Amino acid sequence: MLPNRGKGKDVKLSVAVTGTEDHVYQSIRDTLANARAKAHAAINFAMVEAYWDIGRQIEEAVGERAEYGKGLLQYLSKHLTAEFGKGFTVANLRNMRQFFNAFPIRYALRSELTWTHYRMLMRVEEPSRRDFYIRECADNGWTSRQLERQINSFFYERLLATQKSGQDEVRNEIQTLEPRTDPDYILKDPYILEFLDLKENRDYKESDIEQRLIDRLQDFLLELGKGFALVARQKRITTEGGEHYYIDLVFYNYVLKCFVVIDLKTGKLTYQDVGQIDFYVRLFDDKIKQSEDNPTIGIVLCADKDETIAKYSVLADNENLFASRYMLYLPTEEELKRELELGRELIERQRTLEIESDK
Repeated sequence: MLPNRGKGKDVKLSVAVTGTEDHVYQSIRDTLANARAKAHAAINFAMVEAYWDIGRQIEEAVGERAEYGKGLLQYLSKHLTAEFGKGFTVANLRNMRQFFNAFPIRYALRSELTWTHYRMLMRVEEPSRRDFYIRECADNGWTSRQLERQINSFFYERLLATQKSGQDEVRNEIQTLEPRTDPDYILKDPYILEFLDLKENRDYKESDIEQRLIDRLQDFLLELGKGFALVARQKRITTEGGEHYYIDLVFYNYVLKCFVVIDLKTGKLTYQDVGQIDFYVRLFDDKIKQSEDNPTIGIVLCADKDETIAKYSVLADNENLFASRYMLYLPTEEELKRELELGRELIERQRTLEIESDK
């Protein structure tokens, strides 16, 4: 009987130690998570204050002299970019000036709001409406994505038009959008990276299956032997207004002398997705394409389990070029669709085998 008692004591001691270790780990983890969150908030507000002050100085220097303002912004953009890196385009400097004009009282700036919040709020012209969104963001911890959704869905107007008894239902809509807010994800914000002049990590796709499908598509196109050369994965492209977009795959076809941009969706394909690839094509033609290049071609791919879709984005004025020449070197929509289906099948099979081997 004594050996059994000894074993029982050993088990109890092991459990006690494990519980203590877990408690210590959780405490240290919370300390680090809180510190990271505070660091992120401090960086964000330092950026907001700096951009407000830059806007103030530009406004005071320019005043009513519009022509001087254009030259000054170009001068500042050139020299600030050379010394401090990205983030100081003419469009961004113009945003900073607009920021100061929209929020002229410095002490009224809310430390809970990021530069992304304020860039969205600047578009809200009516003061009472803007003040409402500022309060809601600060008091309820809205992310910039939640703010964008509420502005676009006329949250303020719907709340005013709803009787008090139904306002809770309108307010609860915000909980249906749950973007990631952990520090590791937030600190990849391109605005923060630009502000700190840090290199951006493009490999941020959340889904493993998306990464693997992009790997297969990349190999598939490169192995076609029809002039494809990889330019970038997760290619960031920025509008004049400072909005950042990421394109999954970008190739240059040196036979066709054109860029090919690919956007992958793993959920149901929507009209917005189709419109987005058209937007990418126009943006790429405007920002990246050189005068000697042919028009950019876009491909939107949907790898949904129930419906695999591959569609080319061909702007109306390029349809003849696409049909007569491009399709001699580009894979057909059916070929892309088959590659997606095969890729998804192989990836799912591999994941199943990995799960089985771990059991």
